[in-house]
Amino acid sequence: MKKIKIMMVCGFGLGSSLVLKMTVDRVLKNHSITAETFCSDEATAKGQFFDMVFTSDEMSHLFQDSTKPVIVIKNFLSPGEVEEKGLAIIQELIKEE
Repeated sequence: MKKIKIMMVCGFGLGSSLVLKMTVDRVLKNHSITAETFCSDEATAKGQFFDMVFTSDEMSHLFQDSTKPVIVIKNFLSPGEVEEKGLAIIQELIKEE
């Protein structure tokens, strides 16, 4: 299985993206998936290497030209929303070689 890089993005890369990272990490652990997760701020996010990104609707415009999956999350504390919107994509990405 491929180890993927998942980026969480918020305005400053500290507050809400860290909360979202903790939620994504919990979902990954619950499904026995190993991935590198990290936070980024609005200014440096586009220059980062990632396989997919989780972010808010307000930040999603940063990735309008991205070929990578962009998952918009409304409730950063909801493992259910992360699973519903992102789990199938994560599972597909880890199968790629």
